[in-house]
Amino acid sequence: MLRVLTVALCGALSLTACAQPAPPAAKPGAQPASSAAPANANADQTVRSALAGLDPKFKPDYIGAAPFPGFREVLVGGQVLYVSDDGRYLMQSQPYDIQNRAPASSAGLLAYRKQLLDKVPRGDRIVFAAANPKHTLTVFTDIECGYCRKLHQDLPELNRMGITVEYVAFPRMGPGSKDFTDMISVWCASDRRKALTSAKQGQPVAPKNCTSPVAMQYNLGQQVGVSGTPAVFAADGTQLGGYVPPAQLLKALERQAN
Repeated sequence: MLRVLTVALCGALSLTACAQPAPPAAKPGAQPASSAAPANANADQTVRSALAGLDPKFKPDYIGAAPFPGFREVLVGGQVLYVSDDGRYLMQSQPYDIQNRAPASSAGLLAYRKQLLDKVPRGDRIVFAAANPKHTLTVFTDIECGYCRKLHQDLPELNRMGITVEYVAFPRMGPGSKDFTDMISVWCASDRRKALTSAKQGQPVAPKNCTSPVAMQYNLGQQVGVSGTPAVFAADGTQLGGYVPPAQLLKALERQAN
């Protein structure tokens, strides 16, 4: 979906670049159109219509107020976009909050992500629990990626720090791949924790089959915007990035909690 979205946007941009005349010179004292436009009480619908004008296949999963004025925050195909309330401007870059020294995201988007992540039952996750938990992470993982293996090696230290890690599956190679099949085998093992650790150590995965949650978790990862692994989410839906060393990860969690 991300690739389709990017292609569609590029196509729309190239068409408008060819079709639109050069803008007239601004008159002295004139205000830009976006700032002069009155506040739009129906900004969500305006943005939805503007995206449909780019491509009728755009079906936003979420539209809400952006963490800065004048824009709506949009989640479509797992990608976060920012569209001006008047539907004129679109940005694909993740904004950075200089004051809070963190990527900016709205309470609405965090709540939406949290709602999706909370749908994964704890029994469908592979949990490495801290004895005295202070923080809980949902981590989309793959058995093949190097940084997933590095994070897994950090589990004892993370647990000592009071960080519980709850793994969900995101086989990056997608359905039909050996990676996908191996992760089904891990989730179907009688001892999932042992099977996952063994697989992350490069050991052969014993073939198993069952009604597993791997496909559902993979689809969920795409919904919340996972494009690589590990993808680490805090309990409130904040995406903390990929691999982060334990001490740095703890600081991020404590800063977020304050």
